[in-house]
Amino acid sequence: MKIQDCFRVGSILKTKGLKGEMQLYVDFDDLEDIEFDAIFVEIGGKLAPFFVESIKYGNGTQAYLYLEDVDTVEKASALVRKDIYLPNKLKPIKSEEDFTLFDLEGFTVIDEHEGELGIITEINEYPQQLVASVTYKGVEVLFPLNEDIITGIDVVKEILSVDLPEGLLEIYLG
Repeated sequence: MKIQDCFRVGSILKTKGLKGEMQLYVDFDDLEDIEFDAIFVEIGGKLAPFFVESIKYGNGTQAYLYLEDVDTVEKASALVRKDIYLPNKLKPIKSEEDFTLFDLEGFTVIDEHEGELGIITEINEYPQQLVASVTYKGVEVLFPLNEDIITGIDVVKEILSVDLPEGLLEIYLG
C-alpha cells in the first residue's frame, strides 16, 4: 500500500502500560464512525500493516489502541511518534454542506490555460485566505483558494478547476 492510496488519521503519541497499549492523537473527524480491522503505520517512509485488536475512543482527539503482535511496551515504543493511515476506500464521502476548502487536499488541479497542474499536497491557512500547494514541473506552486480563481469543484472526480492569474506560474518556473 502506498501513502497516496491512504489518508492520515493521526499518530501514536506514547505507550500506556506494559502490554503494548498505545495512546493515539486522532486528527481525523469522526474516526469512530469508520469500521476497520487494520491500520497502516508509516515506518521509514513506507506503510506497514497492523491488525487492530481493540481501539477505545477517548475525549475528542484521543484514542487507545492495541495491535495484534504488539504485546510489550518495547514493541509499542518502536511505533511511538509514527503516523497512522487508513485506505482511501474507507474515507467517508462528505455531503456538500460539510465540504470545506480544506477538503480539497488530494484533488487534481486543472488550470483553464495550462491544463493539469498536479495534486494539491497541502492547504495552508494564512490571515484572510487559504493557500493551496501543488508540485508543477518539479516546482512547488502556491495559489490562493478564492472565488476569483476557483472556477469549479468536482467532488466525485476530485478535480479543482482554476483560472490562475496571468504570470503566476512563470514567477515559480522562471
